[in-house]
Amino acid sequence: MLKDTNICFIGAGAMATAMIAGMTKKELIGPANITASDPYPGQLEKLADRYHINTTQNNLEAVKEKDIIVLSVKPQNLAEIGKELQGRLPTRALVISIIAGATIAKISQALHHYRVVRVMPNTPARVGKGMSVWTGTGEVSETQQQQAQAILAALGEEIYVDDEDYLDMATALSGTGPAYVFLFMEAMIDAGVHMGFSRRIAEQLVFQTIEGSVAFARDSGRHAAELRNMVTSPGGTTADALYQLEKGGFRTVLSKAIWAAYNKSRRLGGLDNHG
Repeated sequence: MLKDTNICFIGAGAMATAMIAGMTKKELIGPANITASDPYPGQLEKLADRYHINTTQNNLEAVKEKDIIVLSVKPQNLAEIGKELQGRLPTRALVISIIAGATIAKISQALHHYRVVRVMPNTPARVGKGMSVWTGTGEVSETQQQQAQAILAALGEEIYVDDEDYLDMATALSGTGPAYVFLFMEAMIDAGVHMGFSRRIAEQLVFQTIEGSVAFARDSGRHAAELRNMVTSPGGTTADALYQLEKGGFRTVLSKAIWAAYNKSRRLGGLDNHG
């Protein structure tokens, strides 16, 4: 399906690199069929050395005769990229956008192009453990949908949704989610060091505890509350710890943080707040 497909990346940052790594590792698209465009020569040199792909600093050169064009620039650069590429994309090319907060309507309007898939990926894609939520316009063909799905599957798990509003929800939950987890990990590690563990040992304990907990939760198929109760003995250490977390508003603060991220994503897309 993707063997003879020509793909380019407009913007070659962390997420584009993750996608290139995933595709080349799984041999979905050969390096000779991949082009990355970026204003920073150093980044392009790294990609060329590591993945043997084509590179350029010229976006117009990059999109020539491409079947798939991945937009992986910062949201504030979309207007500039749109002016540059408007009317210059191959007519039947699929545009895949991973620009945070940029709606399909905004992307289509900027490019005057309507075969668009919008994706909300996350950073664990860099190690093949990503979570991507995506949707597309009616102009995207069935084959192009399958191609988008195959590319995203190379990054980890993917979910197709038929309502674009789910992309803003995904931004707040899975897109921004790794930051919540890293902050939680950082706090646990610091607490371990405060108690007397070396940082190396505290990190090992926390990393394995979180990885093991996720694996156990997936395998058990049980509700998170039920799993938490399994670990909590009446009057025990876990009960005391959880009491302090609830007393400190852990659950409420996390919920507010996710809602704040959701509203910010909607504001970036020019949508009204839900409140």
